[in-house]
Amino acid sequence: MTNTKMKEYQYEYEELLDRALGQLSSTKSPESRFVIPEIKVFIEGKTTIFDNFDAICTYINRESEHVMKFMLNELGTAGKIEGNRAIFQGHFSKDEIARQIQRYMDEYVLCWECKKPDTHFMKMDRIWVLKCDACGAIRPIVKRKGGKIKK
Repeated sequence: MTNTKMKEYQYEYEELLDRALGQLSSTKSPESRFVIPEIKVFIEGKTTIFDNFDAICTYINRESEHVMKFMLNELGTAGKIEGNRAIFQGHFSKDEIARQIQRYMDEYVLCWECKKPDTHFMKMDRIWVLKCDACGAIRPIVKRKGGKIKK
């Protein structure tokens, strides 16, 4: 190749960097890959129905019974799982339900080190721990009243 042909294809460093950054911005960032689906809640008579409860539990990769026990304890009410939805006695807003789901995730789903949701429950000796598959961090789970952790 001659020197003139090489100059046709040369770019400045800043131009290449701008091109690369422009292509990266179109992809999702690691934080945005884990977004909970919109919570569907409505009130029917004296009960609150969490319509997509099962879908949320599946998305956060936790057993619905464990999430339900947490929700009932935190909301201070009675309730049951019926099909794909959870039914709570009393009136609770969508924001209250969403706040409790976020609290559940902070305590039982998200890694405290890397903040990723790639975790699972594990029993070490007699202690339940949350183990992160992404970074390998392990932390004990604080025992709450009324909620046994199932594998």
